[in-house]
Amino acid sequence: MNALIIYTSIHHGSTEKIAQAIADVLNARIVKPSEIKSEEINNYDLIGFGSGVYFGRYHRTLIDFVKKLPKFQNKKTFIFSTSGRSESVFFNLFTRNFRKLLKSKGFEIVSTFNCPGYDTFGWLKIFGGLNKNRPNKKDLEEAEKFARNLFNNY
Repeated sequence: MNALIIYTSIHHGSTEKIAQAIADVLNARIVKPSEIKSEEINNYDLIGFGSGVYFGRYHRTLIDFVKKLPKFQNKKTFIFSTSGRSESVFFNLFTRNFRKLLKSKGFEIVSTFNCPGYDTFGWLKIFGGLNKNRPNKKDLEEAEKFARNLFNNY
């Protein structure tokens, strides 16, 4: 399996740590949206998209990148994120719009992963932020487990 991970990690590098943990297991190429051309995506069997969560959605640079992509045919993908609070399993609050966008581009979402990330946005900074020292060793192990499941089920 030839895998690619496209991610955006802005403030504390939380998403980059998770992206790297997943990439290590999948032996995937890992890039930021500005580092890849859309036509290169055809060279990969499995594409991962990851971002920190900002105001309940993925970072604008990743959204804009996906919006500019051409339509693909049944391209397998997974999405992952880090956030100050957990995404509700029942509501998929962080991924709902991003899922719709990916599906409109012909991607088939095979799995999702979310873990806590250090969050010091706005007033949270005054109190030292949420999830300090996250992702931690356990979070990275969970990301690796997620990636092994992707690899085994692909």
